[in-house]
Amino acid sequence: MPAASHPAFEPHPIQGWTPDFIPRVLQEAIDKAYYDELISIAGAEAVKWAKALAQKEGIFTGISGGATFSVAMRITDKAAPGSVILAMLPDTGERYLTAPLFEGIPEDMDDEERAISRSTPGYQTP
Repeated sequence: MPAASHPAFEPHPIQGWTPDFIPRVLQEAIDKAYYDELISIAGAEAVKWAKALAQKEGIFTGISGGATFSVAMRITDKAAPGSVILAMLPDTGERYLTAPLFEGIPEDMDDEERAISRSTPGYQTP
């Protein structure tokens, strides 16, 4: 564990990341410019995209997944027609149930959500 915070550290809502240092493998990538472009995403934008992925696509990812997808969406604005863009979302949202990601989302389903749930193959009425 480092003795002090990394000088580039800024607070963020992405849980699970050590809050005040940059791992050596990432620092090496930064120092040696092993990337084409560094795109920063605000926490609120990451949360917005994580919620959108869940609501519109059924993809249940965490805040870091929302940030990753946000970058992918920005890349699409600059990409040539026919480009293939890969965004890996390796995390699930289940560990963020008490995080800002789920703020304002009711715990119980409404009538419309229950109807959708019942229409899903394999659903069994309790």
